Amino acid sequence: MSEQRLMDTFVELADTLTDDFDAIDFLHLLTDRCVELLEVDAAGLLLTSSRGELQLVASSNESARVLELFQLQSSEGPCIEAFHSKNAVTWPDLSSAGTRWPRFARKALSVDFRSVLALPMQLRSEVVGVLNLFRSSTGHLEPAELRSAKAMVDVATISLLQARAIRRHELLVEQLETALTSRVIIEQAKGFIAERLGVEMGEAFAVLRRFARNNRRTLADVSSAVVTRAVDVEDLYTAREKR
Repeated sequence: MSEQRLMDTFVELADTLTDDFDAIDFLHLLTDRCVELLEVDAAGLLLTSSRGELQLVASSNESARVLELFQLQSSEGPCIEAFHSKNAVTWPDLSSAGTRWPRFARKALSVDFRSVLALPMQLRSEVVGVLNLFRSSTGHLEPAELRSAKAMVDVATISLLQARAIRRHELLVEQLETALTSRVIIEQAKGFIAERLGVEMGEAFAVLRRFARNNRRTLADVSSAVVTRAVDVEDLYTAREKR
C-alpha cells in the first residue's frame, strides 16, 4: 500500500465542503479506493434511507452489486448483521458460513468471493450505512490494512455527517435520498450504454462517470440525459479525460 496514496485518499474523503459536492460520486470514490489500496477484490456500500432501511448506493464492480442486492432482498448477510449490531462483522472463509448465512454464503461463493468484512459507518450511536469488503481468497485482512479500512470508513462517515451539519439536516437527507433513488436511473443508463457500445457494465459506468466529472455534472444528471436521449452515447465514449 502506498502511504502517500492513502493520505491523498483521506484528503479526498474529507473534502465535502465544495458547492458541487456529489454524494454518489463521493461514495463510489470510497469503494474504488478500498479496492485500490487494500487487499480486497470488491467493495459495496449501503446507506440508510429516511425510513431507516438499507439501500445499495455504490459498488466497485458488478459482482459486488449483485451480492449486495441479494443481501437486501434476502435480509441475510454480514452487512445486515453489522448494521443492526453496530459492530464490524468478518468471516475469513465463507465456505464455513452455511449455518450463519446459508443463502448469502452460497451466493457469495457462486460469484467467487471467499471472505468478507462488513464495517458500519457509525459516529457514536448513529449508523448511516455499511461498507462491505469482499475477497476472492480466504483469510483476514492484515492488521495494518484493517486499521486503514476502518480509518477510511470513519473519515467518510464524519465527512457525510459534517456535510449534513453544515448544509442543515433536511438538505443532506434530501441529497442522500436522491442518491438512493438516483441509483435506478444510473443503472438504466449503464445498461443502455453497455448495449449500445457492446461493453461490460463496469466499462459503461466508467464512461458515464468520466463524462460527468469532465463536464462538472452529477452522475444522476448525465444518466437522465442518456436515458432520455438528450446526450448521445457515442459522445460520452469519445470524450477524453481532461489533462
